[in-house]
Amino acid sequence: MDRRRDRSRSFAHRLILTLLIVTMFVGGGLIPAFLVVTGLGGYGRYWTLILPSAVSVFNILVLRAFYSSTSAELIDAARIDGAGDWRILWSVVLPTSRAVTAVITLFYAVGYWNAFFNVMLYMPTESQKWPLQYVLLTYVNRGNGLPGSVNGGFGNAHAETAPLSLQMAVVVLTLIPLLMVYPFMQKHFRTGVLTGAVKG
Repeated sequence: MDRRRDRSRSFAHRLILTLLIVTMFVGGGLIPAFLVVTGLGGYGRYWTLILPSAVSVFNILVLRAFYSSTSAELIDAARIDGAGDWRILWSVVLPTSRAVTAVITLFYAVGYWNAFFNVMLYMPTESQKWPLQYVLLTYVNRGNGLPGSVNGGFGNAHAETAPLSLQMAVVVLTLIPLLMVYPFMQKHFRTGVLTGAVKG
């Protein structure tokens, strides 16, 4: 049997793919998500900043497109050598998928680094647990002073608004980590994003 065709006919393949795609266009909304997270006891907990956005259907589709293009000859050779499915995954598929792994890693890194909306939902009063981006958001947009600054701390209504030059300096500081990482991943990023986009 053709292994490429065998992979495309895995158990409930079409059904699972359809359900995943539907969730990209039809969601429960903000209020049900908030009720679910708070109902699970996540209000004010760190995991609420990670788990609700830990699985991205778009990233799954990118991974699927890349993995489906893995050479069937490599997989057949591994099977002839006695490798099972898990061994093929770890020893053949993943080592040949560094480009898409770099792309997904960069997507998640940028997404979590820039995330502040979940903090507004689930940790509005827990200033000690705020991540850096939300602290800087309150500093730049709301005029709150940074902790330990001369102008005052969070919630100080009389704190002076930071000058525009200092606000722009804060914005630049938030970009530095990503600017340091991107040059090392640029080659893999370009390859991984274009994978599966052109058929021919």
